[in-house]
Amino acid sequence: MKLSPPKTLQDAIAYFSHPQLTFEYAVAMRWPDGKVTCPRCGFDKHSFISTRKLWYCKGCKKQFTVKVGTIFEDSAIGIDKWMIAVWMMVNCKNGISSYEIARDLGITQKSAWFMMHRIRLALHRKSFGDKLGGPEREVEADETFIGGKARNMHISERKRRITGRGTEGKAAVIGILERGGEVRTAVVPTRRKRDLQAQVRAHVKAKSALYTDALMSYDGLSQSYAHKVIDHAEKYVDGKIHTNGLENFWSLLKRGISGTYVSVEPFHLFRYLDEQTFRYNNRDALNDGERFHRAMQHVANRRLTYSELTGKGTDSIHHETAGPWPA
Repeated sequence: MKLSPPKTLQDAIAYFSHPQLTFEYAVAMRWPDGKVTCPRCGFDKHSFISTRKLWYCKGCKKQFTVKVGTIFEDSAIGIDKWMIAVWMMVNCKNGISSYEIARDLGITQKSAWFMMHRIRLALHRKSFGDKLGGPEREVEADETFIGGKARNMHISERKRRITGRGTEGKAAVIGILERGGEVRTAVVPTRRKRDLQAQVRAHVKAKSALYTDALMSYDGLSQSYAHKVIDHAEKYVDGKIHTNGLENFWSLLKRGISGTYVSVEPFHLFRYLDEQTFRYNNRDALNDGERFHRAMQHVANRRLTYSELTGKGTDSIHHETAGPWPA
C-alpha cells in the first residue's frame, strides 16, 4: 500500500493506522542510510523474522527490534501511538498536556507523561555547531524567571515553594536570539555576571550587534560586541535596540508552562525549554509534516529510563542498553 507522507494530523492518523507503513517509516528513521545494523554490537549481518518484525544479530546472537537504541526502547506502547504523540507535541504551539495525550491515545496519564519526556529528549540538541551572529548580524539576549504564581497555589504548596520574596524559589533562564535566525535557551544558576556572560560568549560570535536590557550583569560585553542597552524603566523600543523577539519567545514558553502544563518541577525545566525551542526554531520554514519528520530524525541513540527521569526505582526488564547515551 502506498500513501503520501502525512501533512496534517488527519493524514498522520490514517497513515500510521497501517502497521506495515508505520514499521517501514520507523525503520527509515532508525537507519536513514538503509543499512540495518545491530544497535548493541554494530554488526550488519542478521536475519529478519518477518512474523515478529525483529532481527536476529549473527554477531552478538541477540534479537533486536526497531525500538532498541531509541527513545521508544522498553516501551510496550505501539509505534503507531508514539508517532501520533510526537506529532502532537511538535505541532501544538502551546504544548499539550499529558492528560490530553492519555485521553487521545487511550493510555494512562503516567505513561503519557513518561512518553512526553522521552520525546523531549529527541528534541534536545546535543551540540549547536556555529555560534550565533557575526559582523552586521543582530542578536538579543535576555533572562527571565520561571516559577509558580503564589496566588494560584494551594496554601500548603505555597508554604513549601514560596520561601522568600520576588524571585526567591524561581529558576533563572537565559535566552539568546539571532534576529532572522534561531533561539537558544539554558537554565542558569543565577543572574550574576559570570553566569549570563558565560552563556553569551559561548553562543554569540564576537563583533555581533548585541542588544540586552539594562541589567548590570551585562556590563563589560561592549569589549567583544557592539553592545546596546534598552532600559525598560524608560521605554521598550529605541529603533533597533530592543529585546522584543525574546519577549515573544518568553510569552510562548510561559503560556505553555502556566496554561498547559500548570506545574513544572525545576529539575525538569530544561526539558520543557528544549521542547519550546524546537517548535520556535522550526515554526516558519516547515509545515506540520516536515516538522514531525525532523523530530523523528533524532529518536535514535537516545534513551531515557523511568529511573533516570524520576531518580527512583527502575522500569527496565533488560540488564543492558543499546546505543550511546546522549550528551
